[in-house]
Amino acid sequence: MSQVSNCPTCGGKSKIKELNSVISYQSLQDEELIKKVGQLKKAMQKFKEKAEALEKELEELKSKT
Repeated sequence: MSQVSNCPTCGGKSKIKELNSVISYQSLQDEELIKKVGQLKKAMQKFKEKAEALEKELEELKSKT
């Protein structure tokens, strides 16, 4: 997933690319922003599921001792 930040010139959301110590900004369109939000939601859901599984496993280990 590419890095997204605010453009220092226009203040809009943009993709950041760094090549030879030169940072370039490419503006994101609304469709791209919606796609990025979807990707973030999926990543957060996976993280949440893993955290819940680890909590359940920890509780099981605690109850065995």
